[in-house]
Amino acid sequence: MWAFDKPHPTRRFSFTSSHSRYQRPDRVHLGSRVRRPVGPPTYTRRVIRFDKVTKTYPGQKRAALDAVDLEIEKGEFVFLVGSSGSGKSTFLRLILREARPTTGRVYVAGKEINKLSSWKVPKLRRQVGTVFQDFRLLPNKTVTENVAFALQVIGKSRSEINKLVPETLEMVGLEGKGHRMPDELSGGEQQRVAVARAFVNRPMILIADEPTGNLDPATSVGIMKLLDRINRTDTTVVMATHDSSIVDQMRKRVIELDNGLIVRDEARGIYGYQN
Repeated sequence: MWAFDKPHPTRRFSFTSSHSRYQRPDRVHLGSRVRRPVGPPTYTRRVIRFDKVTKTYPGQKRAALDAVDLEIEKGEFVFLVGSSGSGKSTFLRLILREARPTTGRVYVAGKEINKLSSWKVPKLRRQVGTVFQDFRLLPNKTVTENVAFALQVIGKSRSEINKLVPETLEMVGLEGKGHRMPDELSGGEQQRVAVARAFVNRPMILIADEPTGNLDPATSVGIMKLLDRINRTDTTVVMATHDSSIVDQMRKRVIELDNGLIVRDEARGIYGYQN
């Protein structure tokens, strides 16, 4: 499980985990691009695949993503790092089918999602939970109602909602706080509600876009423990972040983007290049 050093003055976190079920081949660095090792795939539980994906927005000369080619397996925890404008947001938008590639193919759960009819997109998004930096809670609804809303919009029965919502609130450490309004909660508690809402439907993939960006160091540790716990349920977690301390201490897979290119892909990486 987890062990922690004192994080406050130096923002150094200590994460230890026995979660090392997947052994991946080392990536091969060729100039500014990263190529997958040659040979047939050795793992069949791919949940995300980008096949030579390029995305160029109208009016822009430079591609937001440039010939990105990668696979993410079920149960992986992946950090997506890079400076602002490197392509992280576009990468996440393509997974959610909020954008379509200019060229190439994006596969989620085995389906080529850029070919999905618009009426099938909501079904795709039920398999992908999302957590944002700014929480995005409904301010006029209680904690319980915020989490339940994610189930109501996909037609879950009242009995299912009454079972799943309390279970999920307990899992994120908010048991006994279901009656509270968002403005009665701390920032960390609001983010826990957001995580509960994203996970209550038990999605295959959880996308976290800077989930600790508005939180202090100690609270950030709690959110990362929670995401790690979700990952241990075999849920794939893809997290975009600028928080080098968390990335360095957790030592999960790290994909670095720079000007739309994957410049680094390491099975157990740190935020920056290792000497």
